[in-house]
Amino acid sequence: MNTTIHRSETRGHANHGWLDTYHTFSFGMYHDPSRVHFGMLRVLNDDFVIGGAGFGRHGHDNMEIISIPLVGSLAHSDSTGNEGIISTGDVQIMSAGSGIQHAEYNASETDSVNFLQLWIFPKERNISPRYDQLTCTKEQLRNKLYNIVSSTKREGTLWINQDAELYLGEFDNATECRHNVKSEHHGVYLFVIEGSVTIGDITVNKRDGIGIQDAQELLFHVHTQSKVLLIEIPMSI
Repeated sequence: MNTTIHRSETRGHANHGWLDTYHTFSFGMYHDPSRVHFGMLRVLNDDFVIGGAGFGRHGHDNMEIISIPLVGSLAHSDSTGNEGIISTGDVQIMSAGSGIQHAEYNASETDSVNFLQLWIFPKERNISPRYDQLTCTKEQLRNKLYNIVSSTKREGTLWINQDAELYLGEFDNATECRHNVKSEHHGVYLFVIEGSVTIGDITVNKRDGIGIQDAQELLFHVHTQSKVLLIEIPMSI
């Protein structure tokens, strides 16, 4: 098992007043040649947006973009006519495909919103842009990894244009969780949203990330009440 550890305090950081953001991988003015991507995972941003503010209409193409609110709500609109609000417990995915314009705003005028923003390189280029969202219950996430985004089109999960699987889990104190890696060509990136988790002899804490390659099965030991995001992703670009 080969591992790459990204501690919370080593992330890139920028505070724009309306936006306070932390970058696990190179983004914007933050560039580290050793931290450009993990396989097909290009961006993992931890964004805090003040009330009444947000990202105005802007464009993307050929990128799978996933947003996961951790605190508060996020309002979405795009050039294909999609509109929606996602809150804590929801997950949003957008295939930029051949090109899309979108805006993401704090849905509250007063309270801040904190959300994770992920970018994943697509499997097929120039597909028709699309948008979808999913709501997860506490019971679905409790003490297991719940498949929120999948390469397989099926009910109860969001489809992604890539051979990737994303899972969320909320774990009680002193629990364990196993994950079987689907393919020898995949790596796993674990991001600890809250709490503390040990894989092998490595402990990762709140907002730490760990990339894992050359493993068929992973066993996580959860020390305190924890919430984690697990991303299984092809390693070849």
